[in-house]
Amino acid sequence: MPVRVNEKMPVVMKLRSENIFVMTEFRAAHQDIRPLQIAILNIMPEKESTELQMLRLLSNTALQVETTFIRLDSHTYKNTSAEYLNAFYKPFAEVRKSFYDGLIITGAPVENLPFEEVDYWQELSEIIEWSRLHVTSTMYICWAAQAGLYYHYGIQKYRFDKKLSGVYQHRVQNYGTDLIRGFDDVFYAPHSRYTGIHKDDILAHKELTILAESDKAGAYLILDEAVNRIFITGHPEYSLETLANEYHRDLAKGINPEIPENFFPNDDPKQKPLMTWRGHSNLLFSNWLNYYVYQETPYDFSKEDR
Repeated sequence: MPVRVNEKMPVVMKLRSENIFVMTEFRAAHQDIRPLQIAILNIMPEKESTELQMLRLLSNTALQVETTFIRLDSHTYKNTSAEYLNAFYKPFAEVRKSFYDGLIITGAPVENLPFEEVDYWQELSEIIEWSRLHVTSTMYICWAAQAGLYYHYGIQKYRFDKKLSGVYQHRVQNYGTDLIRGFDDVFYAPHSRYTGIHKDDILAHKELTILAESDKAGAYLILDEAVNRIFITGHPEYSLETLANEYHRDLAKGINPEIPENFFPNDDPKQKPLMTWRGHSNLLFSNWLNYYVYQETPYDFSKEDR
């Protein structure tokens, strides 16, 4: 089914060029359907790239989805103009009284900082707290997963000796959980981060379940089913070129990065990599939308005692 977004967003033309059905507001208004309301707090630097990645995954479902992109007022965006943000993103203050079926909080390149030293930590904490009563299910991705685990359960992150970058094999755990319904025993997912979470710290919390993990990348999918919180330590939304772009960006900065693992054929950056994670990424998002959002959300939030 289609996603409903602001028709003037530059990403719309890219979605349509990929044969993704983006519904106009006029057409949506004439359908007797309540679309799922999904808010996306996009704190990745490259806004349009992340918008495209998220909307691709949200569109691969039989459910109609309407998205709202949220911005932080306490953060100065260096890579995105104020005009763009004002046109296509709503400040948190504007949506504070609203209710959403789902919320996605993206990663951010701030994992080397202590959480409290991130300039927007207080506002992010307010949004996380707000989500308890205003959102049916929240999905935290990469750094946001670490931030969410810290905020809700006090789990600390730790720093790697070097950046974890590449595409890694993961094994499914706890079969029978709806979030991983239809998954193969092993699947692949990208990671790009400097910090991680100790498995024992996760297992110390009985409300948390590890659904998939990797020998190299660690716990990948973590679920608190009682409150519909999903924590994803990698980047299932990444497109084929994202890791390559990050690698060449770091080269240009003189960081001397290592070649992303299991990504370029023969570890040769001149060769085109293969997309090995699309199927399970689509399945992950469609399972989330169906089992943790659509099946759990009220039809009319205004009639729900939340």
